[in-house]
Amino acid sequence: MNKQKKIEWILRIAVAGEFIGHGVFALQAKTSWFGYFKPFGITDPSTITTILMVVGAIDLLLALLVLVKPIRPAILWMAIWGLFTAMIRWPIGADPVWDFVERWANWGAPLALYYVLNLNSQNSTPNQQNINR
Repeated sequence: MNKQKKIEWILRIAVAGEFIGHGVFALQAKTSWFGYFKPFGITDPSTITTILMVVGAIDLLLALLVLVKPIRPAILWMAIWGLFTAMIRWPIGADPVWDFVERWANWGAPLALYYVLNLNSQNSTPNQQNINR
């Protein structure tokens, strides 16, 4: 395994871990997350729980996908979602800016993986791409 493939796997595992952790928390309907829905006008606990169940299931599916067969558009979505969920702490939410800063890896790791996968596809011949995917 070359260095670039090792970096890819480190990022795949890190991104999967992030989405597994957040997915499980969402499926547990973590009550400390309920307040993050208020800026969007969603305050009904039943509605929030339903949304968290859907988000949790999607997070777990994406985590599995990134380990089994990473798909670049899905990974780009993971970066965007990671940025959004960091922003619901600050500036959308009322948490201190540091709650946003400490979550930079939530969008940075998927974004890095997205670019590493782009590099891998650019450096491979079509036959090598089929072997690597």
